[in-house]
Amino acid sequence: MRFEQLDLNLLVALDILLEEQNITRSAERLHLSQSATSGILSRLRAFFEDDLLVQIGKKMQPTPFALELQGPVAGVLATVRGSIIGKKANNPEQSERHFKIIASDYIIQVLLSHVVAEVAKSAPKVTFEFLSPFAHEINILAKGGADLMMAPEAVMLDAYPNVPLVNDELVCIADINNELLGDKLSLEEFNSFGHVSVGFARASHLSIEPWLIETMEINRRVEIITNDFSTMIYTLLNTNRIAILPRHFADVHAQRGAIKIVKLPFDAPKLKESMMWHPTLENDPMHRWLRQKIVDGAAKFH
Repeated sequence: MRFEQLDLNLLVALDILLEEQNITRSAERLHLSQSATSGILSRLRAFFEDDLLVQIGKKMQPTPFALELQGPVAGVLATVRGSIIGKKANNPEQSERHFKIIASDYIIQVLLSHVVAEVAKSAPKVTFEFLSPFAHEINILAKGGADLMMAPEAVMLDAYPNVPLVNDELVCIADINNELLGDKLSLEEFNSFGHVSVGFARASHLSIEPWLIETMEINRRVEIITNDFSTMIYTLLNTNRIAILPRHFADVHAQRGAIKIVKLPFDAPKLKESMMWHPTLENDPMHRWLRQKIVDGAAKFH
């Protein structure tokens, strides 16, 4: 179908090409050969009179014009999927929807792992892809690169629909054999230990670090920085380091006998995580169905 001399089918390809910035990966997602995908890129270049993607070394980089197109193209496709196609796709049992969700390993382990198991029973053809919040910015929702984002409440955008999910306590953890840490932890001891932190350098809005510095005037000695909670646990095993972790996540690992949990020597803020999505997906039946499944699964956190 053409609109104003533009083959609208090319918009789907353009969206994928700009997201992947790689012919091979784009071809795989489009179920086309690399030569056919290159041909599509050539047609897009001719229509827009712009290179769109330029090969620099082994990578392809979008032109400034391509970056301007990325948001509107993703928005148009999201509207079509959510408001038009989505209207007839309200059958979970037959749906082949692929959901991309931005969530930490903490949320995946304590919440989404149970949700996807439940979804598999009633919607066996639905598939999932989880993306790290430390590797993706919030604007990926605007670009259509993700269906949902789970992140701290403070990160939620006013213009985007969102709902609270998790209200969790923060605790201190250490290796089960850490003899320097007893059943109680004083503030002096807290400051004396080496620490492992999550996302401190790359994404401070996902870390407790700013609060510790600004409110408690604590500038702890961070010896290791990781980009997920699971790795954080492994990097303190067999050491005397400690870390701050959400209670529900800590409980799961404590049951395995690898770590011990100690109360923090100060009243830390609750970890409040919410779920956010693009406004164009608000009335998408399958999207709404999945959101409800997630909200139901999160009920145990309240």
